[in-house]
Amino acid sequence: MKTRNALALQQTVQQWLSQGTAAVLIEVVRIKGSTPRNVGARMVVSADEVLGTVGGGHLEWRAIALARQALAECRQTGPQTLPAPWQQDFALGPSLGQCCGGALTLAFTPLSAALVSSWPTPPSRFHLDLHGAGHVGQAIIQILGGLDCTVRWIDERAAPDDLTSYAQAGLPDTATLASLPPHIQWLPTDQAEAEVQDAPAGACHLVLTHRHDLDLRIVRAILQRGDAGFVGLIGSQTKRAQFRRRLAEQDLSPEQIETMTCPIGLDGIEGKEPMVIAVSAVAQLLRLTPLQGP
Repeated sequence: MKTRNALALQQTVQQWLSQGTAAVLIEVVRIKGSTPRNVGARMVVSADEVLGTVGGGHLEWRAIALARQALAECRQTGPQTLPAPWQQDFALGPSLGQCCGGALTLAFTPLSAALVSSWPTPPSRFHLDLHGAGHVGQAIIQILGGLDCTVRWIDERAAPDDLTSYAQAGLPDTATLASLPPHIQWLPTDQAEAEVQDAPAGACHLVLTHRHDLDLRIVRAILQRGDAGFVGLIGSQTKRAQFRRRLAEQDLSPEQIETMTCPIGLDGIEGKEPMVIAVSAVAQLLRLTPLQGP
């Protein structure tokens, strides 16, 4: 089973359609009480694969089984036959033994091009300009691949056509970059601080490049704009003090400098492993952004 963000799920399903893969879309259309997902949550089930989630547990196991039973019955009728749409109610406590205690209705609809093209795209939780493609940057991208957000992943260490040198330096290789989901844009550049001007207003920024002087130039450009939703700099309390002093020397006001967060991540989460830092930093961004969509 693979969980993906809405755009990546839609992209993969379109590939299924082009390959002639029969599948059923399962969507939460009504809820009552406590349920694992909200209205609009969806998953797609074929004979061999499951994409997305409507909440997991016995509910999801039962929904997958029903979809596959309908697909199997249609295969016996003919290769071009698809099941008729239907809806089914589920009481999570009594019938499925789940502790949520609520109830929901799932809609089962055969996959079609018209259905996929009409899917609503949930609003982005945030836009992130992620400066740096080292170990922490790559760990952050792994997490963001499954979130409804938009990302510009920016790195200054190689020319745009020099992907071999990225892999040799421990940076993302050709296969990794080619497999990025549609909501994550890879942006190699020879002047990272100049890319700041193209960030949307209210964007979040995480700065974690391979050089402190480059970090300083990027952070200065972000603070000078004055419209960021979040400015995070990887580092220590010592690095924070040094940057505050250097930014003041470059005529930034105390109010501008105060908007910089360093170190990044939620308080109380300890550890310097790249994935620990990445989880903490992404959780910090999610705490800043209200939940929208399913």
